Amino acid sequence: MRSRLLGGGVNGNEWLTTATGIVLVVLLTAIGITILRIGQLTWLHLFLGLLLIGPVALKIATTGYRFVRYYAHNPPYVDRGPPIWPLRAIAPVIVATTVIVFASGIVLLFNGPRDRGPWVSIHKVSFIAWLVFTALHVLGHLPRVGQLLGVSRSGPGGHDPTLTGGDGAAGRWIALVGAVVAGVVVAIVLIPQFGTWTAAGAFPHHHHG
Repeated sequence: MRSRLLGGGVNGNEWLTTATGIVLVVLLTAIGITILRIGQLTWLHLFLGLLLIGPVALKIATTGYRFVRYYAHNPPYVDRGPPIWPLRAIAPVIVATTVIVFASGIVLLFNGPRDRGPWVSIHKVSFIAWLVFTALHVLGHLPRVGQLLGVSRSGPGGHDPTLTGGDGAAGRWIALVGAVVAGVVVAIVLIPQFGTWTAAGAFPHHHHG
């Protein structure tokens, strides 16, 4: 039972990181659409923004775990090597902008449109920066998507069971689904706070908040 939940090692960590990245791409695409029609889709923008908290936290956890294991000189992680240097260079920017995006978004949610102050600008600028650097990060991991879908390093005819099954598979799926469910729960709990933003006149003169 322990191996089904906690096994998998470095390959399992990469599977979970990549799978979470795919979930984030889907959610970010959806939230990008809401930005184009923010006046009509405010409620969906707020809901998806809160839902993202779960998968984003999981993504930071999986990449942070690899970072710690590598610099703690754990042999399998050392043998795999660190991420390529551009990904390592932008990682602190992604973490910083992630914190600013979600912190400013939550402040705006509770303050309401009348007391938005400078938080709107902070939220917008940090979101744009976060989106750009996160997109670069995801693109850097695209080569792993094929392996996630069952193509092993030996070629399309092979299959690496540690990527889609094997030790820790159950735990990885529980973590991924649990992160999404946690985000949904947070969004549902905070739906009562949406009212001031979805009310008529919340975005005067087409100003997006």
